[in-house]
Amino acid sequence: MARAVPASAPGGAAKPLRIVARFHAFPPEHNAGAEHMLVSMLRPLVERGHDVSVWLSRYGTATKEYEYRGIKVMPLASRLDFPTAVRGASVLLAHLETVPATASLARGYGKPLAVVCHNTHRPTFRDMAAGGTALAVYNSLWMEAEARLFFAEYPKAVAPATELIVRPPVFADEYRTKPGSAITLVNCNPEKGGKVLEALARRMPDQHFLAVRGAYGQQILPDLPNVELVEHVEGREMRERVYARTRVLLMPSSYESWGRVGCEALASGIPVVAHPTPGLCESLGEAGIFVDREDIDGYEAVLRKLTAPAEYRLASKRAKARSAELDPTADLGAWCEAIESL
Repeated sequence: MARAVPASAPGGAAKPLRIVARFHAFPPEHNAGAEHMLVSMLRPLVERGHDVSVWLSRYGTATKEYEYRGIKVMPLASRLDFPTAVRGASVLLAHLETVPATASLARGYGKPLAVVCHNTHRPTFRDMAAGGTALAVYNSLWMEAEARLFFAEYPKAVAPATELIVRPPVFADEYRTKPGSAITLVNCNPEKGGKVLEALARRMPDQHFLAVRGAYGQQILPDLPNVELVEHVEGREMRERVYARTRVLLMPSSYESWGRVGCEALASGIPVVAHPTPGLCESLGEAGIFVDREDIDGYEAVLRKLTAPAEYRLASKRAKARSAELDPTADLGAWCEAIESL
């Protein structure tokens, strides 16, 4: 199993750091790809002996501090104590909407700030480049290229002191299982392909579909006899509740900066049929089966073809090979050392 560099690894910090992260939401209540990428990045820091705490800024019903995968999570009720935590921090970490306010506090208290960029939208780069970012993390090569275009377009933007690519880490052993029999879509909002799922289910009444309720967005959950609804799934339950029941994963997303759920499915040799966004093309590589999200005929044709045992075995072999290529050990080692260098 791919794991992070241990605490005794060369280049590790001489003493434990106090890493204070500011996120709008966190598992187990909010289970989206961006948040589970953060979990996968924070876990190795905890394993190396650092004190890691996540302070929620917007969502969450917990009223007391709790622990998730070794990470301390401070509820919304604690937000008045956040400036005190900042004063005692060695490093601050932020992503998405929490970046501007966290950056202001980092500048005010003279603390190094690491920003995790989860998409290529201009506000993401604008907030990261407002000044004071010590480390910027991009989740793909194409995001790094988009950042280069942003800095060329806005020459007054302040580039981070250090940049790093960390592909959303997937520990394959935590997701690997024997595939099931269903055609599955995770997060059934329109942008992720909820309408595609519905159209295919109507065309293919002989096939069993799983519609997994997502963490955000309006959900399209067809009331059809061959569509089974799976309620929102906490990350540690994805293997048993989703992948063990899935034969093919659908990802007809209009936008994906990477596409973590596809990489989770690859660990079990589950073929992924996806819209060719730049992120999905990079993450799935040669294992991806790409069909334009408007081409319902094309999706049906591919799904029919994958019912042939020989075709499925070949697609599954490619999926497992790509999963092995995405071993996160090197990325996480570089990430931990970058944080410790701050």
